[in-house]
Amino acid sequence: MDLTSFITSFTTSFVIFIVLVLLFTWLSRKPGNSVVYYPNPISRGLDPFENRKRSMNPVGWIREAFVASEADVIAASGVDAAVYLVFLSTVLGILVFSGVLLLPALLPVAGTDDALKLANQNSKTAGNYSELEKLAMGNVQAKNTRLWAFMLGVYWVSIVTYYILWRSYKHVSNLRATAKSSPEPKPEDFAILVRDVPSRPSDQSLKDRVDSYFRRLHPDTFYRSMVVTNLKKVNKIYNNIEGYKKKLAHAEAVFAESKTTGNPEGARPTMRTGLLGLVGSKVDTINHCNEKIKELILKLEAEQKITLQDKQERAALVFFNNRAAAASAAQTIHAQMVDTWMVSEAPEPRAVIWPNLSMRLYMRQIRQAIVYTLVFLTVVFYMIPIAFISAFTTLDNLEKLAPFLKKVVEQPEIKTVLEAYLPQIVLIVFLALLPAFLMFLSKSEGIPSESHAVRAAAGKYFYFIVFNVFLGVTISGTLWSSLKRIINHPGDLITLLATSLPGNATFFLTFVALKFFVGYGLELSRLVPLIIFHLKKKFLCKTEEEIKEAWAPGDLGFATRVPSDMLIVTIVLCYSVIAPLIIPFGAIYFGLGWLVAKNQVLRVYVPSYESNGRMWPHMHTRILAALIIYQITMVGFMIIKKFVYAPFLFLLIPISFVYAAITKNRFYKSFAATPLEVAARELKEVPNMEAIYAAYIPPCLKTEKLEDVELFEDAQSHATSRTTSF
Repeated sequence: MDLTSFITSFTTSFVIFIVLVLLFTWLSRKPGNSVVYYPNPISRGLDPFENRKRSMNPVGWIREAFVASEADVIAASGVDAAVYLVFLSTVLGILVFSGVLLLPALLPVAGTDDALKLANQNSKTAGNYSELEKLAMGNVQAKNTRLWAFMLGVYWVSIVTYYILWRSYKHVSNLRATAKSSPEPKPEDFAILVRDVPSRPSDQSLKDRVDSYFRRLHPDTFYRSMVVTNLKKVNKIYNNIEGYKKKLAHAEAVFAESKTTGNPEGARPTMRTGLLGLVGSKVDTINHCNEKIKELILKLEAEQKITLQDKQERAALVFFNNRAAAASAAQTIHAQMVDTWMVSEAPEPRAVIWPNLSMRLYMRQIRQAIVYTLVFLTVVFYMIPIAFISAFTTLDNLEKLAPFLKKVVEQPEIKTVLEAYLPQIVLIVFLALLPAFLMFLSKSEGIPSESHAVRAAAGKYFYFIVFNVFLGVTISGTLWSSLKRIINHPGDLITLLATSLPGNATFFLTFVALKFFVGYGLELSRLVPLIIFHLKKKFLCKTEEEIKEAWAPGDLGFATRVPSDMLIVTIVLCYSVIAPLIIPFGAIYFGLGWLVAKNQVLRVYVPSYESNGRMWPHMHTRILAALIIYQITMVGFMIIKKFVYAPFLFLLIPISFVYAAITKNRFYKSFAATPLEVAARELKEVPNMEAIYAAYIPPCLKTEKLEDVELFEDAQSHATSRTTSF
């Protein structure tokens, strides 16, 4: 990409961002749009404009984001949101401190050499390098002593990363400990998940077996247990009832709306009973829904009894009367055989994936092996379409693949547009198709909670984008001629990567700029959710509940957001020394990302679960993985440059692995399990154990006749003996 194309792309992206910010400022001040731009405080019963003026200042939101404290973020969206902001600020710190030294030191060193000019003269061609490439490491001649500056730059970036990551890990660890030792009791702190319960004797219910086992091992702290049941059928009936209730409320609202002065009796709405309400006999909607609800409630009550007594699974939630006892039990090996009585900390009630709890150990292991195989195949074979997409970044390749387009792409205006926008937009859209598939695979492993499934999906997505976007785009310009070489000699991948990396610097500069200007502009302006909300409100919504569902924003979406950010981390780190000009772009991406994300977690997104920062160790590990990729790449690049002191860079790779091991041993255990000193801190008041127990009763079993905890527990056991409350 030449300088003109780059400036065109950057300038246009910046203009789009400014327009989107102005739209956000204008639209967010209109009262009718408040549920789109301030759903978080509204869902918490707060006035979004309390103590704030509805000014038209386009940068007012920036001041408000800076003023808000970490405690404000946690109060609004929880510890997970605060930890995500720590991640963004951590990477921003790494780039700022790295750039302070690298930019003034390396840009003049690269810009005053003439390797590209000499190469251009020797090849007897003209114009095959851009002005931007003169400011990169590729403009330094082989064996030149100037390479010392770049090698020291690699050490500087590595040291800065080690230091800032350590401080951030310590900070997040303290955040998690504070949350886990909160004086407010949380249901998950008093429960453990028990899987692989042994089969029960014929004269004993499964619940009584669980009760007797844990009462014997924890006689003073065991409270009661809840056996996991097969909810498939009862949940289907429950969802049907809820669906008919919504239809009934909608129909009643339509009927009330139809009553006018000229027609005081109104027009009763009708519906068809067939597929999607398009076929079948026509019936009165209100009467039909009432009849269906009455009919389904009877079925639900009958199915609840059958489910609780006859559809018990070999898994349970076990409750203890204090946090320390639950934390201790979750970390204890309860059975001699590894495939029985397996315990772990209980997921938060909102995050439980009920169908996965009863999956046996060996089934989970088999499914995990199958899923990893599918992920591997996805990563490997997605390289082919990614290579086709990245071919658009090099118009020479496009002309070779489709010679009939040569006359078209040679037009200056068309060439500029193709180079500036097409590859980046196609790549971003292409990546958007993958997350749902990876989330499905993660849940298929038998993972017990949504938060764990999100972490697993994020990991898979990270590996995918590193191998298929970063590596794929980097080498695809020569992939057509180098594929056979990679297959026959996999070790040559490092050399090929180091050779190809400099030539794609301007592509990644544009990719990063497009991501933060257009991406964050759309995120802030919320144009798509705004349009969808108003369309639904005008044409579909008749009740308050329907309107609320129309503006419900959901959560941050860590499964896709974090890996996308990690891709930028990998790109910017790997180019930080090769093309130092990318550092300001990376700093803008994470600085602006921090501002926008902080605004969104305070005003927009509503968390669907809370894992108290459990995602952080995975963020930390993947930043280190990006650093190691960077170090390996720089070793290869220095070797290509025939720098005699290149072996000194090899030292950084084992240092990074040792650092990773040290940080894991130092911090990770307190994330994997709650420390007893944290769990043992005093509560503000004696917890209501019945409320804690009831928090885990699935909604499809929480009907009028089973709302009482005692009745629910009795329904799970045929035995007359009961555990007394403490």
